[in-house]
Amino acid sequence: MALLEVLVALLIFMLGLLGLIGLHGVMTATQTDSKIRADAAYLATEAVGRMWSDMNNLTGYAGDANCSAASCTEWRAKVAKILPSGGAAITVDEASGDVSITLTWTTPKGGSHKYQTLTTILSKAAG
Repeated sequence: MALLEVLVALLIFMLGLLGLIGLHGVMTATQTDSKIRADAAYLATEAVGRMWSDMNNLTGYAGDANCSAASCTEWRAKVAKILPSGGAAITVDEASGDVSITLTWTTPKGGSHKYQTLTTILSKAAG
């Protein structure tokens, strides 16, 4: 009888351990997704900062795969390095100063994600 109780206790203990291992796997995947999203938000904010510092060349940042501004080219290389299968698309409406930055990436499990930010960049003379 005592041996049967020990076997039942071991079964319950093993089920608990399997549950903890599963929970750990889900937490790791969620933490990875969260970090990538935070990186995407940071990169988009960095692009806006670069545009503010180079307001005379805003149209040089526009493009889906590449751009003509040196700072933008450097930023796109950083996006490709930090985000898994990362890409960026920037649209600039020079008349209104509206800027749209869209970052895309693919998770290791194959899910594709997108982060988009919209802002307006106007010089003091234009505004």
